[in-house]
Amino acid sequence: MKRNSILGLFLFFTIFLVYCTKNDQVVTSSSTSTNVLNSVKTSTAPVIDGTIDAVWANATKLAFSPTVPDPGNGLFTGYNGEQYPTTLRSMYDDSCIYFLAEWVDAGKSTNVAPWYFNPTTKLWAAEPSSKSIDVNGNVTRVSFGEDKFAMLFNIDNSCQKFLTQTCYGSCHIFTPYMDYSVSPAVEKSNAGSGNHYTNGQFEKIDMWWGKLGYIASDASNGYMDDNYQDYAGGPAVTNLTGGSANGRHVDGIYIDSATTYKWPNGPHYNTSPNQGEVKNSQNLKLDGTGTSVAVPMWIYKGVANAGFVLLADTSNGKAVKVTGVASTGVLTLSDGSTLDPTATTDYQRPADAVYGIEAKTLPSYFAQPLIGGRKDIPCSAVYTGSGWVVEYKRKLKTTDGLKQDVDFTANNYQDQPFGFAIWNQSNNQHAINPNLVLHFAK
Repeated sequence: MKRNSILGLFLFFTIFLVYCTKNDQVVTSSSTSTNVLNSVKTSTAPVIDGTIDAVWANATKLAFSPTVPDPGNGLFTGYNGEQYPTTLRSMYDDSCIYFLAEWVDAGKSTNVAPWYFNPTTKLWAAEPSSKSIDVNGNVTRVSFGEDKFAMLFNIDNSCQKFLTQTCYGSCHIFTPYMDYSVSPAVEKSNAGSGNHYTNGQFEKIDMWWGKLGYIASDASNGYMDDNYQDYAGGPAVTNLTGGSANGRHVDGIYIDSATTYKWPNGPHYNTSPNQGEVKNSQNLKLDGTGTSVAVPMWIYKGVANAGFVLLADTSNGKAVKVTGVASTGVLTLSDGSTLDPTATTDYQRPADAVYGIEAKTLPSYFAQPLIGGRKDIPCSAVYTGSGWVVEYKRKLKTTDGLKQDVDFTANNYQDQPFGFAIWNQSNNQHAINPNLVLHFAK
């Protein structure tokens, strides 16, 4: 599977929390790290706004340091061994469970792979979301990925490997596979692909994504993205595709049994409406008739370094649509005006092409409101200048009828193993802390 898919394999969740004082300064907790997060019963629910309410003083901190692993084959080169000291707290009441995560981060990374203009090629391009590394291991361009975090839970204790391995239990990276393109089929090593999928037909994992640039972009986007992992068709499919079947899906997606499919094709899933982070990209022909090239679909005029295009702004006039591109790179806009990236260096990489950022960037993504089952987890993320403070909650038991959400009330609030992950200015490589346990203190 492609590199960025692979990296996504580890989408396993490591919440990093560092404790924040009332003046919003993030500091590392001095408490001893364990693997048990005690969720305490509360009669007062915290407000999910990124401000640490006094009631959080009643919750004990789990301190841990998610670490970027080295899975091999240069998959996480440039990030291996990085650690992000974190603290995590939890409370619950009769209806919801609440979490407070804090971790140290020297920089706020919410401008994801922005567009820039290359004066040499006269083309528009997107910055990389992961570090660019040369053959000698040197960084040739820093990454412009998004600060993110995630958590994984075992739905109905269905995944046996998750009980002891948590997020690693569904990670199939570099897994040998059967090559059915030859007869008889032969086993081959898988040097460059992998993904997340479960190991049994009825196994499912609940996957919570906290995309901090998206969450902080607008109040209407204040939610973690609720996803899940499944079997992805099983070995008959995953072997054929080199162990890289994609078992990760957004909530609300399910196998459409009304649509027939045959091996070697994987299960057919229904589709989800556009929501969450959606690419702000389109292909237009140079000068209207030439080669088709990629350019932004919508831009903000006079706004420097906007992280996302908000869906509402495409209809209220704040964002303007790109309708044409010249061979010189000049963009024609829907209001009749143009943007000439050759008249200024604002949209070009600065002299420091390794670490520098353009004076003005154009967003590479829309931030569209989540709907349905993906909107189960209200979340607020605040960057304090030295780290992130993230508050979020979810109903103890959702109305989910597709077995895509963990039920925290099951078996009298049984302990829940979980994994936590953090992405620091990267959309792929991430730090992991597996084998954590959520315990409900009664």
